[in-house]
Amino acid sequence: MQINLTDVSHSFSGQPQLFTHVTFSICSGEMVAIVGPSGSGKSTLLSILAGWQKPSEGEVLRSGIESISWVFQNPHGVAQRSALDHVSLPLLARGLGRSEADTEARRILEIFGLLELSHRPFSSLSGGEAQRLMLSRAVAKKPSVLLVDEPTAQLDMASAKTVNAVLSSLSGIDSIVVVATHDFHTRDACSRVIDLNDFIIDESS
Repeated sequence: MQINLTDVSHSFSGQPQLFTHVTFSICSGEMVAIVGPSGSGKSTLLSILAGWQKPSEGEVLRSGIESISWVFQNPHGVAQRSALDHVSLPLLARGLGRSEADTEARRILEIFGLLELSHRPFSSLSGGEAQRLMLSRAVAKKPSVLLVDEPTAQLDMASAKTVNAVLSSLSGIDSIVVVATHDFHTRDACSRVIDLNDFIIDESS
Protein backbone atom coordinates (compact mmCIF):
# COMPACT_ATOMS: atom_id res chain seq x y z
CA MET A 1 0.00 0.00 0.00
CA GLN A 2 1.24 3.45 -0.85
CA ILE A 3 0.11 7.06 -1.23
CA ASN A 4 2.12 9.45 -3.43
CA LEU A 5 1.59 13.22 -3.45
CA THR A 6 3.20 15.29 -6.20
CA ASP A 7 3.12 19.12 -6.18
CA VAL A 8 -0.09 19.19 -4.15
CA SER A 9 -1.43 22.66 -3.28
CA HIS A 10 -4.73 23.61 -1.71
CA SER A 11 -6.85 26.65 -0.97
CA PHE A 12 -10.52 27.13 -0.24
CA SER A 13 -12.60 29.50 -2.35
CA GLY A 14 -11.46 33.09 -1.93
CA GLN A 15 -8.77 32.15 0.58
CA PRO A 16 -4.96 32.15 0.30
CA GLN A 17 -3.08 28.90 -0.25
CA LEU A 18 -2.89 26.70 2.83
CA PHE A 19 0.15 24.90 1.46
CA THR A 20 1.81 24.53 -1.90
CA HIS A 21 3.96 22.00 -3.83
CA VAL A 22 3.66 19.26 -1.18
CA THR A 23 5.48 16.18 -2.46
CA PHE A 24 6.06 12.96 -0.53
CA SER A 25 5.25 9.25 -0.42
CA ILE A 26 3.94 7.13 2.48
CA CYS A 27 4.09 3.34 2.49
CA SER A 28 2.41 0.64 4.56
CA GLY A 29 4.05 0.23 7.95
CA GLU A 30 5.06 3.88 8.25
CA MET A 31 3.74 6.27 10.89
CA VAL A 32 4.10 9.87 9.78
CA ALA A 33 3.43 13.07 11.73
CA ILE A 34 1.95 16.09 9.95
CA VAL A 35 2.95 19.20 11.90
CA GLY A 36 2.52 22.94 11.47
CA PRO A 37 0.86 25.94 13.09
CA SER A 38 -2.88 26.16 13.66
CA GLY A 39 -4.62 26.89 10.37
CA SER A 40 -1.80 25.51 8.25
CA GLY A 41 -4.02 22.77 6.80
CA LYS A 42 -3.07 19.65 8.75
CA SER A 43 -6.63 18.27 8.82
CA THR A 44 -7.15 19.30 5.19
CA LEU A 45 -4.05 17.35 4.19
CA LEU A 46 -5.42 14.30 6.02
CA SER A 47 -8.61 14.60 3.95
CA ILE A 48 -6.56 14.84 0.76
CA LEU A 49 -4.55 11.75 1.72
CA ALA A 50 -7.81 9.89 2.31
CA GLY A 51 -9.31 11.03 -0.99
CA TRP A 52 -12.15 12.88 0.73
CA GLN A 53 -10.88 16.29 -0.41
CA LYS A 54 -9.60 16.97 -3.92
CA PRO A 55 -6.54 19.26 -3.90
CA SER A 56 -6.64 22.54 -5.82
CA GLU A 57 -3.52 21.49 -7.70
CA GLY A 58 -1.23 18.50 -7.95
CA GLU A 59 -1.61 14.74 -8.14
CA VAL A 60 -2.46 12.10 -5.54
CA LEU A 61 -1.92 8.45 -6.43
CA ARG A 62 -3.10 5.64 -4.14
CA SER A 63 -2.11 2.01 -4.51
CA GLY A 64 -3.73 -0.87 -2.62
CA ILE A 65 -5.92 1.38 -0.44
CA GLU A 66 -9.13 -0.46 0.45
CA SER A 67 -10.33 1.12 3.70
CA ILE A 68 -9.78 4.23 5.80
CA SER A 69 -10.33 4.91 9.51
CA TRP A 70 -10.19 8.36 11.08
CA VAL A 71 -9.72 8.93 14.82
CA PHE A 72 -10.96 12.44 15.49
CA GLN A 73 -9.66 14.99 17.98
CA ASN A 74 -12.72 14.57 20.21
CA PRO A 75 -13.53 10.87 20.70
CA HIS A 76 -17.14 9.92 20.01
CA GLY A 77 -18.71 6.69 21.21
CA VAL A 78 -22.06 5.26 22.22
CA ALA A 79 -22.57 6.40 25.82
CA GLN A 80 -23.93 3.17 27.33
CA ARG A 81 -22.10 0.71 25.08
CA SER A 82 -19.16 -1.05 26.72
CA ALA A 83 -15.56 -0.58 25.70
CA LEU A 84 -15.51 -4.23 24.62
CA ASP A 85 -18.49 -3.72 22.31
CA HIS A 86 -16.85 -0.70 20.67
CA VAL A 87 -13.92 -2.88 19.61
CA SER A 88 -15.88 -6.09 18.94
CA LEU A 89 -18.35 -4.51 16.52
CA PRO A 90 -15.85 -3.79 13.70
CA LEU A 91 -14.54 -7.34 14.13
CA LEU A 92 -18.08 -8.70 13.76
CA ALA A 93 -18.43 -6.54 10.65
CA ARG A 94 -15.32 -8.24 9.27
CA GLY A 95 -17.08 -11.61 9.62
CA LEU A 96 -15.82 -12.98 12.94
CA GLY A 97 -18.23 -14.83 15.23
CA ARG A 98 -19.17 -13.22 18.53
CA SER A 99 -16.87 -15.33 20.71
CA GLU A 100 -13.93 -14.93 18.35
CA ALA A 101 -14.58 -11.19 18.02
CA ASP A 102 -14.70 -10.69 21.79
CA THR A 103 -11.47 -12.65 22.25
CA GLU A 104 -9.69 -10.56 19.62
CA ALA A 105 -11.19 -7.35 21.04
CA ARG A 106 -9.83 -8.18 24.49
CA ARG A 107 -6.39 -8.79 22.97
CA ILE A 108 -6.48 -5.35 21.33
CA LEU A 109 -7.79 -3.68 24.47
CA GLU A 110 -4.93 -5.21 26.44
CA ILE A 111 -2.40 -3.74 23.99
CA PHE A 112 -3.92 -0.32 24.63
CA GLY A 113 -4.02 -0.77 28.40
CA LEU A 114 -7.81 -0.97 28.54
CA LEU A 115 -8.54 -4.62 29.31
CA GLU A 116 -9.62 -3.90 32.88
CA LEU A 117 -12.10 -1.34 31.53
CA SER A 118 -13.62 -3.64 28.91
CA HIS A 119 -17.08 -3.82 30.54
CA ARG A 120 -17.33 -0.16 31.46
CA PRO A 121 -19.65 2.07 29.40
CA PHE A 122 -18.10 4.68 27.13
CA SER A 123 -19.66 7.49 29.18
CA SER A 124 -17.61 6.50 32.25
CA LEU A 125 -14.21 6.70 30.52
CA SER A 126 -11.77 9.56 30.97
CA GLY A 127 -10.65 11.59 27.96
CA GLY A 128 -7.42 9.62 27.64
CA GLU A 129 -9.22 6.29 28.01
CA ALA A 130 -11.81 7.27 25.39
CA GLN A 131 -9.06 8.35 22.96
CA ARG A 132 -7.24 5.04 23.44
CA LEU A 133 -10.54 3.20 22.91
CA MET A 134 -11.09 4.96 19.58
CA LEU A 135 -7.56 3.99 18.54
CA SER A 136 -8.33 0.41 19.59
CA ARG A 137 -11.51 0.37 17.51
CA ALA A 138 -9.66 1.79 14.51
CA VAL A 139 -6.96 -0.89 14.75
CA ALA A 140 -9.67 -3.58 14.96
CA LYS A 141 -10.94 -2.45 11.57
CA LYS A 142 -7.51 -3.20 10.02
CA PRO A 143 -7.73 -0.17 7.72
CA SER A 144 -5.39 0.45 4.83
CA VAL A 145 -5.05 4.03 6.08
CA LEU A 146 -5.37 5.15 9.71
CA LEU A 147 -5.69 8.93 10.18
CA VAL A 148 -5.36 10.39 13.67
CA ASP A 149 -6.24 14.07 14.10
CA GLU A 150 -4.76 16.01 17.06
CA PRO A 151 -5.02 13.05 19.48
CA THR A 152 -3.74 14.95 22.54
CA ALA A 153 -5.19 18.42 21.99
CA GLN A 154 -7.94 18.06 24.61
CA LEU A 155 -6.05 15.89 27.10
CA ASP A 156 -4.21 16.57 30.33
CA MET A 157 -0.48 15.85 30.48
CA ALA A 158 -0.85 12.37 31.99
CA SER A 159 -3.48 11.28 29.46
CA ALA A 160 -1.46 12.75 26.59
CA LYS A 161 1.61 10.80 27.69
CA THR A 162 -0.41 7.56 27.68
CA VAL A 163 -1.87 8.25 24.22
CA ASN A 164 1.58 9.06 22.82
CA ALA A 165 2.92 5.77 24.18
CA VAL A 166 0.05 3.98 22.41
CA LEU A 167 0.78 5.81 19.16
CA SER A 168 4.35 4.51 19.29
CA SER A 169 2.97 0.97 19.27
CA LEU A 170 0.97 1.60 16.09
CA SER A 171 4.07 1.54 13.89
CA GLY A 172 3.90 -2.25 13.98
CA ILE A 173 0.52 -2.52 12.24
CA ASP A 174 0.29 -3.15 8.51
CA SER A 175 -1.33 0.18 7.67
CA ILE A 176 -0.38 3.67 6.59
CA VAL A 177 -0.65 5.72 9.80
CA VAL A 178 -0.73 9.52 9.59
CA VAL A 179 -1.05 11.72 12.69
CA ALA A 180 -1.80 15.46 12.49
CA THR A 181 -0.47 17.13 15.61
CA HIS A 182 0.99 20.23 17.21
CA ASP A 183 2.36 18.22 20.17
CA PHE A 184 6.11 17.58 19.91
CA HIS A 185 5.77 14.46 22.09
CA THR A 186 3.28 13.05 19.57
CA ARG A 187 5.60 14.04 16.75
CA ASP A 188 8.45 12.16 18.41
CA ALA A 189 6.26 9.04 18.65
CA CYS A 190 6.17 8.92 14.82
CA SER A 191 8.87 7.57 12.53
CA ARG A 192 8.86 10.54 10.13
CA VAL A 193 7.74 14.18 10.20
CA ILE A 194 6.26 16.34 7.43
CA ASP A 195 6.28 20.02 8.45
CA LEU A 196 3.76 22.17 6.59
CA ASN A 197 5.90 25.20 7.41
CA ASP A 198 8.10 23.97 4.55
CA PHE A 199 5.16 24.30 2.13
CA ILE A 200 3.65 27.66 3.12
CA ILE A 201 4.11 30.74 0.92
CA ASP A 202 5.49 33.72 2.83
CA GLU A 203 3.13 36.51 1.75
CA SER A 204 5.32 39.15 3.43
CA SER A 205 8.32 38.56 1.17
